[in-house]
Amino acid sequence: MIDLRRVRVLRALAEHGTVTATAAALHLTPSAVSQQLRQLSRDVGAELLRQDGRRVRLTTEAQVLLRHADVLFAQWESAAAELAEAGHAAGREVAGSLRVCGVSSALAALAAPAVQQLRRWYPRLDVRLAEEESADCFRLLTAEEADIALVLPGPDLPPVVDPRFESVPLLDDRQDLLVPSDHRLAGAGGGGERLVELAGEDWIVKRRDNDSWPLLATACAAAGFTPHVVHEVKEWYAVSALVGEGLGVCLLPRIVPVPSRHAVVRVPLRGEVVPSRRLLGCVRRGSAEHPLVAAGLEALRRTARRAGETEGGSVSPAG
Repeated sequence: MIDLRRVRVLRALAEHGTVTATAAALHLTPSAVSQQLRQLSRDVGAELLRQDGRRVRLTTEAQVLLRHADVLFAQWESAAAELAEAGHAAGREVAGSLRVCGVSSALAALAAPAVQQLRRWYPRLDVRLAEEESADCFRLLTAEEADIALVLPGPDLPPVVDPRFESVPLLDDRQDLLVPSDHRLAGAGGGGERLVELAGEDWIVKRRDNDSWPLLATACAAAGFTPHVVHEVKEWYAVSALVGEGLGVCLLPRIVPVPSRHAVVRVPLRGEVVPSRRLLGCVRRGSAEHPLVAAGLEALRRTARRAGETEGGSVSPAG
């Protein structure tokens, strides 16, 4: 018999490259990772790793096993979902723990009201929220430390065709320009501004471990310039405070409110390049029909529709 937990360790090693990084991702010690991999090798009767200097290299047999791993995990998730659905159909109330992780703006605009909705639907359902960047959300899904992830697609993230995950489009969230209230563009709040006309501005954005940076960099590149970043700040309240003090401008997602105490103005963008980010609800492949996960996704779809109607965003078709 093959223990899927050991296969998960092998899959993490293939993703992270080293035993040390795999141990950190799975919250294990390096010796525990090595022990799990040795046992898996005995389970399948094949050598899975070869020493290559100070690193280890996956063998051909390991690659074969990994090709089957995604199918095995998806089938197990489907079986678990079907078992839970059978209990629900037999009259058992939806109950248990649902873990949702995501970027901060998605948690505030979508997950928080979704939790309130779920509490009304299923009083015995316990929902836990965790703020994480998109890359870490996928890691938590893989490690089975989260059930639903609210993420922003990016160049360094798993593609939508990744066999480990499936996703539901929730909301297309346009980006506005945030400027100081005495800025030359502050009066353009109604008519909008073209991104290309902001080429000479100072920008405020954190370039490391921040989902907002790839969006800004890509949009500015499409408009024909590289943004001049002068302050690297990530948290939206702090960014807005710096903008209000005249230290630069930024892109602000439409679902993120502007603090009333800050001297800032939100300016809609127009023209060929209008940045927008798509918020996705991602789950492990095969788990979407689990009653807990299905309930969470439905609540998120509803809050996304309301957010789109309220903030002027465009809601993507769910499903």
